[in-house]
Amino acid sequence: MSYKSICTFLNAEADINPMLASATELAARFDAHLDICCLGVDVTQSVGFYAGAPAIVYQDALDAARERADALADAARSRMRNADVRWSVETAVLTIGGISAYVGLKSRFSDLVVLPLPYGDGRGPQDEIATEGALFDGNAPVLILPQPGGRLPAFDRIVLAWNQTDEALNAARASLPLLVAADLVNVVVIDPPAQSSERSDPGGMLTQMLARHGAQAEVSVLARSLPRISDILRRHVTDQNADLLVMGAYSHSRLRQAILGGTTRDLLEECNVPVFMAR
Repeated sequence: MSYKSICTFLNAEADINPMLASATELAARFDAHLDICCLGVDVTQSVGFYAGAPAIVYQDALDAARERADALADAARSRMRNADVRWSVETAVLTIGGISAYVGLKSRFSDLVVLPLPYGDGRGPQDEIATEGALFDGNAPVLILPQPGGRLPAFDRIVLAWNQTDEALNAARASLPLLVAADLVNVVVIDPPAQSSERSDPGGMLTQMLARHGAQAEVSVLARSLPRISDILRRHVTDQNADLLVMGAYSHSRLRQAILGGTTRDLLEECNVPVFMAR
């Protein structure tokens, strides 16, 4: 198994150089084709125009979005001109409400989607929607890069968060090309329930599966010593000197996650290493 089709979505000029540098390096590692989708997002229609607004107002907003998409595409082509990977660039003009469908469609036919951190300075709702679109509508694994542009980590030491959910198992399977190539995969289990099917050997069956693929895996069982699971995971990643965290995303319903937050959002907001997610 390998990644042969990698996709990234860009909606801000500031992301062109850092994101494409990291995505290109990843594509080179796996001899993959890199699809670059440049989005011109019309945010005005998410707020709405006043009643009776002339058609020219709508058209001006769409024209501005088209110009942004074309400018991003031109910059991306310039950046990739001498890249030693196979690549393609396309544009799309979307409203906020149309991002999920487009991102989902493109992601469905990608082995891996590479995106910037959706939270923080310079980020907007379109970034979070794109991340959810890839995960939910595209059912694709997503690699979130909190600080793209520098040297992409080697992913030699990986922490894999394991809680026996379908999402965690799907993340483990989707990340196998990275896990097999790593020097060490640390499967971390936090406060395993006493009545679970793995109560006598937490993470044992998962590490056996990984070992059969050639991954070097070990298990760490941790007590819930901090109020938030995200804080425990983040501290453990630091303790392990890991350069990648693999985890299942959105174990609860999307509505509950949106209202209450959750481990996924907490980690993405504060984690300083790349996060690989699947559901």
